[in-house]
Order: sequence, then structure tokens, then C-alpha cells
Amino acid sequence: MTATHSPAQLWIAGARPRTLPAAVAPVLAGTGAAAYSDSVVWWKALLALGVSLALQVGVNYANDYSDGVKGTDDNRVGPLRLVGSGLVPAKRVKAAALLFLGIGGVLGFVLAATSSWWMLLVGVAAIGAAWTYTGGPSPYGYRALGEVSVFVFFGLVAVLGTAYVQVEEITAPAVAAAIGIGALACAILVANNLRDIPTDSVTGKRTLAVVLGDAGTRRLYGLLMLVAIGALVWAAFSTPWALLGLLALPLIGRAASIVASGAQGMALIPVLRDSGLIELVYAAGLAIGLAIGG
Repeated sequence: MTATHSPAQLWIAGARPRTLPAAVAPVLAGTGAAAYSDSVVWWKALLALGVSLALQVGVNYANDYSDGVKGTDDNRVGPLRLVGSGLVPAKRVKAAALLFLGIGGVLGFVLAATSSWWMLLVGVAAIGAAWTYTGGPSPYGYRALGEVSVFVFFGLVAVLGTAYVQVEEITAPAVAAAIGIGALACAILVANNLRDIPTDSVTGKRTLAVVLGDAGTRRLYGLLMLVAIGALVWAAFSTPWALLGLLALPLIGRAASIVASGAQGMALIPVLRDSGLIELVYAAGLAIGLAIGG
């Protein structure tokens, strides 16, 4: 430890609080879709939120551990990493990752037991994806597949799962919300990996950003924002109130302009912050709109 960081501050930093909107947003959007169908079950929504938050923190600690022991974080730019900085032993970070993934698994088991047992398979897949993103002998995050996993698990699975356990069917507003939220969750990862292209290239971490290059990654960020806006337009066919998600438009414009300007390194940190806020405001606006429209 250091004199400037208490143990609590280190663990909070390692949990990466700025990524937590990516866990809250899909539950908001999915519950909004349930409200549109007049089928909100609040205790299931809260249980889904617990699952989402636990898995998000778990995957953050898992990535910290796996990247740290591989040396990927040795010279990174950005927020503190526990293992890479040498401030916390790797085995303790690994234990924290397994603890939170386990909590997510237990909460998910309860949700599946009170909804549909086949959802257990989805939960197992989500936990497996969380660990193997940067962990294991062949991490898919090092093979340019991170964005695909984020879209699937923090977009489609999280939103549709939250809606399904309450409504017990898949609806068009839920699908539109899942696509929009998935695109914005991807944008957070794209912004992170855009910042890390120089260090990831040196350490052999082959992210999608490394594959696409700087210019291609910046275009991808803009495209994901357009997909999210398009998903709102689709949801608006169910109710025009869904366009309340456009309350995130000023934040989208600010973040996209920084990315388009060619900002690099620490100058991209505000984009990470804004990308999380975009997803949260988008989800809240969409959820409120679907609730009103229903």
C-alpha cells in the first residue's frame, strides 16, 4: 500500500466505478420495457440489478488480475490498476473477482429459480465470458472479440433478461432497447481500447481497436452512437415517448467530438466518463418513455 491510498480507496478504484452505469443501464431499460407491458415486478428488477452489478465488478477485478499477471497493465495510461501497480497482491484480486462473480451467480440462481430454469445456462455463459475475457489460456479479449461479448451480455442478455423475468415474453420495445444499450456498452469499451492502442500493441493484446487502428476505431465509436439513436427510433414505433432517450444527445455530441478531434491518451479519459453517462441517461430516458407510453 501507499501513504496516498487507503485499502478501501484501492479496492474502490479497482472496481472501476465509472463502468458501473453499464450494469445499471440495461436493468433500467429492461424494466422500462416491462413497464410498457404493465408487467413490472420490482423485486425481480432489483434482483436483476444485483446480478448485473456483481458481474460488472467481478469482471473488472478479473480483468485487473489477468492483465496484471500478463504484464499488460505495466505501462498503461489511465486509472489505477491493483495488480499492475503492485499495490495489491494478485491472489487477493483474483479472490475478489471470484467472490463477486459468485455473488452474481447466486443472485442469478434465485432469479432463474423464480422465472425460468433455462436462464441458468445464460448465467453460466455470462460468468464464463466474464472470466475468459482476459483470463485463461486463450482470452477472447485479446482476439478482438471483446465488443461482441459486451454487446451480447451487457446489451442483449442483460436487457432482454431483465424484461423477460418480469414480462415472461420478448417484446419489440425490449429488443430495441437491448440493441441500443448494447451499442452504448460497446462504445465504453471502444473508448477504453482506443486510449490503450499504443500499450496494447506493444504487449500483444490484440483488441478490436488494435485491429482497426486509430482512425477505424474512432469511426466505430461514432457508428455505435448512430446505432443507439436508430434503436430509439425503432422503439418510437411502439411509443414516441421512447425518444426521451435522446436526452443523452448533448453528451453524445460532446464525447463524439472529442473522439473525432484525434484526442489521445489521458485526453480520452473524459470520453470514458461521458460514455458511461450517455448510457445511463439514455437508459433512464428510454425507460421513463416506455413507462409513460405503456
